[in-house]
Amino acid sequence: MLNKGMNEHTEQNNMLEQAKKTMEPSAKPDVVAGVYVRGHIKISDVTDKDRPIVLIDKPNAIHYENMSEAIAFALSHRDQLFMYEMHFGNGGTAVDSTGVITYLVPNTTSQGADLYNPTYYKVVDDTDTSNNPDTSNNKMEVRHIAGNPYSDIIITCLLDYGEPGTQSVFDNSTTLNDTYTFDELGIKARALDGTPGAGKLLTHVIFHPVQKSLNRLIQIDYTVRIQTLTNLSAIG
Repeated sequence: MLNKGMNEHTEQNNMLEQAKKTMEPSAKPDVVAGVYVRGHIKISDVTDKDRPIVLIDKPNAIHYENMSEAIAFALSHRDQLFMYEMHFGNGGTAVDSTGVITYLVPNTTSQGADLYNPTYYKVVDDTDTSNNPDTSNNKMEVRHIAGNPYSDIIITCLLDYGEPGTQSVFDNSTTLNDTYTFDELGIKARALDGTPGAGKLLTHVIFHPVQKSLNRLIQIDYTVRIQTLTNLSAIG
């Protein structure tokens, strides 16, 4: 009888300890989700809107450190580091005397990264009507299809006939070093103090030089896809 009572007491203690363990939070989560960000850019000459000419169609590089910070601020409802401006530059390539083009590596490794030689930018935040007077052509849109683990940010920017103001009249430049012969492009966040052009670089892409001149309408369609990944190995 004594042994039977002791066994029952031990069994009760074991059940109690097991119950406590099930109530305690696990040291590691069962599922770890990751976030994958990628981008794609399409640059088109839309001078003839019925027959647009695609000039550039390629993926871009993501500045993962700055992007991770921007996502964290967005999820915590902080009104900063959101995508704000599209920047253009002409320092992404080098051309030798024989005309061979060398493409530089996108700048995505330091918080202060920038285009190699930025020469122009436009605000693409369509909620800021004071700094973006043409929100129908320079805008951002979030697209999501129910059931998919990703959402797209579609950024549209139009370089109108008169933009930039000091551009060449015709697209017949004999040099690829022209100020508005663009070979790099990036999306920047709004600067914390609102200083134009001073925000953190979130994306950067290098491409074959494209001249913007008075006789051309150039449209940029920029897609940034944010996708969640599940069933990753647990983080210690």
